[in-house]
Amino acid sequence: MPLMKAIGLHRYLPIDHSESLLDVELEIPAAQGRDLLVEVKAISVNPVDVKVRAPKERTEQSPRVLGWDAAGIVTSVGEGVTLFQPGDEVYYAGSITRPGGNSQYHLVDERIAGKKPKTLDFAEAAALPLTTITAWESLFDRLGVPHSAEQNSGRSILIIGAAGGVGSIALQLAHAAGLTVIGTASRPASSEWAKQLGAAHIINHHEPFAPQLKAIGHANVEYILCLNQTAQHWENMAEAIAPQGKICSIVETSEPLNLTLLKNKSASFAWEFMFTRSMYETADMAEQHLLLDQLADRIDAGKLRTTITHRLSPINAATLRKAHAMIETGSTIGKIVLENWE
Repeated sequence: MPLMKAIGLHRYLPIDHSESLLDVELEIPAAQGRDLLVEVKAISVNPVDVKVRAPKERTEQSPRVLGWDAAGIVTSVGEGVTLFQPGDEVYYAGSITRPGGNSQYHLVDERIAGKKPKTLDFAEAAALPLTTITAWESLFDRLGVPHSAEQNSGRSILIIGAAGGVGSIALQLAHAAGLTVIGTASRPASSEWAKQLGAAHIINHHEPFAPQLKAIGHANVEYILCLNQTAQHWENMAEAIAPQGKICSIVETSEPLNLTLLKNKSASFAWEFMFTRSMYETADMAEQHLLLDQLADRIDAGKLRTTITHRLSPINAATLRKAHAMIETGSTIGKIVLENWE
């Protein structure tokens, strides 16, 4: 069987350990069913990579490959594929229940892949899938934000952790949908980045929300998207949300949330986990294919922009360890992408 380069792990170790991520060789898999075999040209790193790789008492007999953002070229397709053909350029986040994309060739279900934006190179495209799917589903599926700017006139959204990967896309999508976008940031660089991407106002998430919102003319907000420390911000969110408003978070908690704080306002709360559709192979799994194609159209029309801020090269274990360490600081802006296999 032909072999490919990949980056994997046997043990879950601190990122400064030389064996936390390893250069390995694996057999190139074969496409079957609705799978695409993709020659991976660029990969991006997300907080989920760091969470999965975090130290724990477990070992893997075969190298475990992480990575849930990739862009590349379809080289072969399974017998059930109808949406793509060899030679197509694609981008996708993949499934957390399958081997990740940190390999030269990767299998992905066609229902969760999209055609790469024509105006972007592979690295620019690889920065987008996971964060875009998360932001899109959070806004339009979980919070129920209308796509029409006319319907959103006078409505506002608070995005907590606005300068990160998901926030960088959510800002653009919310602004394009006609919402007044308020982002949170605590540093000048992250504040400026958020403003460039559509935030009308910035408040500091280390301080109480309500007084800051009042100071910019908002007694409350109709929507809140929490991308940082759900439990830490819970009481602030409950105070800031409007009656009958909606809150969505992507960050799990280790402690119970007091949902009673939302009762008198008849406010609702929803979780967003972008792997739900692929993990459970839901009936609407192909919605992720459709939204990635819609995103590509918006990118190519100049209505949205990629959120890449760091290009690292080559794609190998040493470079990927560096990217993981950057994510672990908790202060990255935009997305980190790796390109060019050695």
